[in-house]
Formats: sequence, C-alpha cells, structure tokens
Amino acid sequence: MPQALSLEGTVVAVAADRGLHFSKPPQDRIVLVEGHGVEGDAHAGPFVRHRYLARRQPRLANLRQVHLIPSELFASLSDAGFKVGAGDLDENITTAGLDLERMPLGTLIELGPAAIVELTGLRTPCVLIDRFRTGLRRHVLSSAKPGPRFKCGVLGVVRVGGRVAAGDSARIRLPSVFRDLPAL
Repeated sequence: MPQALSLEGTVVAVAADRGLHFSKPPQDRIVLVEGHGVEGDAHAGPFVRHRYLARRQPRLANLRQVHLIPSELFASLSDAGFKVGAGDLDENITTAGLDLERMPLGTLIELGPAAIVELTGLRTPCVLIDRFRTGLRRHVLSSAKPGPRFKCGVLGVVRVGGRVAAGDSARIRLPSVFRDLPAL
C-alpha cells in the first residue's frame, strides 16, 4: 500500500551561483524573487536559462527558476558509494521530510515565513551528473513502478518571493483536485 505524502518538512540547506556550474556553493540564505527565481543565481530570469533549451528556444518561459532536492536522496546515494552533499547536484534548496518527486504538478511549497514555489516538473538528470560522479546517473533513474522516473529533485517557479535559509519550515499545499482525495 502506498505511503501518504508528507506535507511538512524543513529546509536543510540553500545554495546559489552566478555562473553556470554543475554544483552551487551553499549560502547562509537565498532570496526568492517572484517570477524570477533565486536572486543572483544563473538559472534565474523570466526566460529559460537551461543551456540546451536556451539555445533552441531562448524566449521560452523559465519553468526551472528553482531546483529543490530531498536530502534523503544523499543518504541513498551514500549507501551506493557516492559522496554527495547540499548544492552538489545544482539544487538551490535542499529539504528534509518531503517526498518532492511524488508531489503532483502545481503543488505549492511554502518556504520560510513568506516564499512560495510552484512545482513545474521533475529534474531530468543529464550527462553532466556522470561527469560530476561517474555512474551517478544510473542511481538517480528509477525503475520502480509506481513512482517517479527520476530521483533528482523537482523544478519550480517562484509565486511569492521571500528569504529562505536552513532551518526554515517547508510546507506543502497540494492542488485543490488532490486535497479532497482520501489519504493512501
């Protein structure tokens, strides 16, 4: 029987980088800007910043303003022999206690006292993940049915701006169509 989704968690770490590097250095705090992303981060902006997509459709709306990843992934990767920490996989926000990859599109995540991020999709692990740690990509692809195809975090857009720091709360608001369903 599937497990109920956890709707409350915490922010474990935050990261940002002005350059398009694979890993992002941890920060004390980040500022989310509505409709823009993480202030001072290379992936912020109204139009897509992902290298592959930006070359092909530079005026495409940026649905990848913020990358969130569950810290629980790091423990499972450690069990497989990979040393991975906060910011290493290019994420802006590392959480604990949330099944991010199981959340439906349109889920709102309230971060800290004011910020809200809307989930727009799963993060697809690209070839760069194997350049970071050889063989890692295979471990973030999932063959489990049912379940997400990828275990590499989620992407979202900033709906309400605000500061986010390690230790802040992270609360889930499911889209209305899912709120009225009985728990599994």
